[in-house]
Amino acid sequence: MRKDEIAAGLAEVDQRIEEACRAAGRERQEVTLVAVTKTYPASDVRVLAELGVRDVGENRDQEAAQKARECADLPLTWHFVGQLQTNKVRSVVGYADLIHSVDRARLVGAISREAVKQGREIGCLVQVALDDDPERGGARPADVPALADEIASADGVWLGGVMAVAPLGEEPGPAFRRLREVALAVQERHPRATMVSAGMSHDLAEAIAFGATHVRVGTALLGRRKPFVR
Repeated sequence: MRKDEIAAGLAEVDQRIEEACRAAGRERQEVTLVAVTKTYPASDVRVLAELGVRDVGENRDQEAAQKARECADLPLTWHFVGQLQTNKVRSVVGYADLIHSVDRARLVGAISREAVKQGREIGCLVQVALDDDPERGGARPADVPALADEIASADGVWLGGVMAVAPLGEEPGPAFRRLREVALAVQERHPRATMVSAGMSHDLAEAIAFGATHVRVGTALLGRRKPFVR
């Protein structure tokens, strides 16, 4: 049964988070699991909610908007974790509680205007580029403090902290150490911006060791993804 499969995946991921927290000398409640449900049906989101998961991540607006509508009755926090184009901002602001991938001033302005229009308060994380691959998005570490200031002063949004994806083909530990330095620099200017979204199925332990407060897990929780068909 699907519920049994998801429950087993959730128990395993929880245990991994627990062990990583213990190894890092942290409390388990310091780390929030964001279940990334891209390519999976709304029925899986319902099962996760039944099992106590409250944070759900999506990275494609078309799929996410529909799923959020289908699950509007559930007590969920929706995280948009993918690259965000300005032409999708209106839709994403309609359902997302937190946007993890804010990496340029133009996007801050678009989210702010739309949030004010819709009467919403949207949490924003600055996505930090830990490599030089423009395809993966993110602001250069040197540009992050100014972008954080921009979010902090904009209407309709609040600054949550930072987010990053570990570079491909590189040990994640050193990358997450760099992210921690950027996160601390942001927190010096904005003490309440304590969120650090880092770590996925394969590298969550390293992320937790370097201060991740939110881990974004899909495959380890829900199994291998099927190809996404538009």
